[in-house]
Amino acid sequence: MIKALIAVRSGSERVLNKNIRPFAGRSLLEYKILQLKRIKAIEGIVVNSNSEEMLTMAKLLGCETVKRDEYYATSKCSMSEVYANMAENFEGDIIVYCNVTNPIIKDSSIEKAIAIYKELNNDAFSVNSVNIIKEFLYLKEKPLNYDPSNQPRSQELPEIKALNFAVNVISKERMIQCKNIVSNNPYFLSISEEESIDIDTPYDFNIAEHLFNKLILNKKCKYF
Repeated sequence: MIKALIAVRSGSERVLNKNIRPFAGRSLLEYKILQLKRIKAIEGIVVNSNSEEMLTMAKLLGCETVKRDEYYATSKCSMSEVYANMAENFEGDIIVYCNVTNPIIKDSSIEKAIAIYKELNNDAFSVNSVNIIKEFLYLKEKPLNYDPSNQPRSQELPEIKALNFAVNVISKERMIQCKNIVSNNPYFLSISEEESIDIDTPYDFNIAEHLFNKLILNKKCKYF
């Protein structure tokens, strides 16, 4: 059985209450649930949270809910521990893991990720959305992806794939084994720059809300 998994917690540090604060007339959590309910290949939606308010919101929209232990909602807990715990408490075979903080991903991109996972038939152990970045990158004052003495044009930089976590498809069993939503043999699905927007800061929130209103609510682009 293929089900979506939405993970939300209280206590977001950089954007206060970002999952449930007003966003284009609703909230990020509500919009993500409504989007996933449109995806025909998804047979159920599970919302995993430590927040009773978020779980109540999810129940009212017809989702299954899992109350997360507070330890797995703290910054003391590694994401590897969180992923394993969520998978262990998930009733289903295949997990479509979607972050609410990627509100602009198209329905068609989620459908494509699921279709690819089915077609690969375990040749790839997960399907994970990425976007291509071409930037001049440094780590500890040393260049990562180019030679400064022979600097290329930006379009000639290598295509570095950045995980954006907008959509991820993996089996429950493998998510437990890997303690991650990215397996050791992933298939990377490239999505557009707009779709890959992930809300981490107040600036991201404002930009995403502006684009959501422009591209989706005003139907300038055929997202749904």
